[in-house]
Amino acid sequence: MVGGLAGRHCGAQIDPEYRELLELGYDQPLVGQGPPGGYAYLYYNNPGLIHTNIALRLALAPAYLDGEVGFKQLLSPTTDFGIGLNGGGYSDDYYEIRQGKYLKAESFNGDGGGTSASLYQLLNPGMLIPLNLIGRGGVHYATYDTADQTAGQFNLPQDQVNLFTRTGLRLAGKEPVLYPALGMELSVWFERQWRLEDDTYGYDNDRRINPAVDLYWLYAGLNYTFTNSGQRISFALTAGGSTDADRFSAWRLGGVLPLVSEFPLVLPGYYYEELTAQRFVHLYAAYDIPLDRAQRFKFRLEAAAANLDYLPGLEQSPWQTGVGCGLTFSPNKKNFKVELRYGYGFNAIRNGQEGAQSIGVLFQYDFQAPKRRSD
Repeated sequence: MVGGLAGRHCGAQIDPEYRELLELGYDQPLVGQGPPGGYAYLYYNNPGLIHTNIALRLALAPAYLDGEVGFKQLLSPTTDFGIGLNGGGYSDDYYEIRQGKYLKAESFNGDGGGTSASLYQLLNPGMLIPLNLIGRGGVHYATYDTADQTAGQFNLPQDQVNLFTRTGLRLAGKEPVLYPALGMELSVWFERQWRLEDDTYGYDNDRRINPAVDLYWLYAGLNYTFTNSGQRISFALTAGGSTDADRFSAWRLGGVLPLVSEFPLVLPGYYYEELTAQRFVHLYAAYDIPLDRAQRFKFRLEAAAANLDYLPGLEQSPWQTGVGCGLTFSPNKKNFKVELRYGYGFNAIRNGQEGAQSIGVLFQYDFQAPKRRSD
């Protein structure tokens, strides 16, 4: 959704860098009609608010807010604590996609919000690469309404109050920016969700919201830029599973928006969140090549593949693969970055055949770039 999803699950630890960023992204299929895929938000992070140990992180979209107030070294020199708040319009929209068809009659709008409390424990103080234990718990409320083309006989879910806890072990980390020059992360996560009321919905209530769901996943990623040549490599492996997942909690893969979530499961050429899985393994790789000496223009090649165990009723081929390319421009001041991109999904189904294409644009403006250059 454009502007609605502003870096959902945006922070898994307190960001130590001061940042002011404008992030825009949009992905448009060339064949078929998919759900809207895009984001537009301002990211603000102040690790020392009013010169104190209080940190403030905000991701502000036209209809959505995600933020956290962090208290560094609150419980000990190695323990931080955060209180989060998020919510807004269209943040809980649901899109039904089966066999490459976006079924608007079975899709609907959702608004919601919630709050959370997080604990960040540094386990290896003094080491060059930090290892953090993260614990988070919170509550989320969602209310649903018909979209323009939702079928009249399609029963909507009741409003939902969800509780959740998440724990994770994270080695190093990655910056919340478009194509970071350097970074690595190895992390493992477990999340438990409880619905205070299970529910049925759909045509003759043929679908169910389960009362409790477990999610678990592993992430390994690397970004590295060669200093002399400016060439850049990226690699990411994400593997996830679930227990008792439903349409609201299952893993969704597809699209090419790198900042739509903390762990984006991109597949070039596919619709945004086209595939719905109980379990998956996702591989992603990219290579950037400078086209001029000043490294203002870069050509980007990328590929992604996933093996999926689908949610029942949403099955497709177990392997899904996509490739893409893009032309990136960043001026000498390095205050902004824009990329025009193209993607092809080899196994995406369109009109009964495999093969789909998409085009898109990504943009990032860094308000702090002039200050860093002067320093």
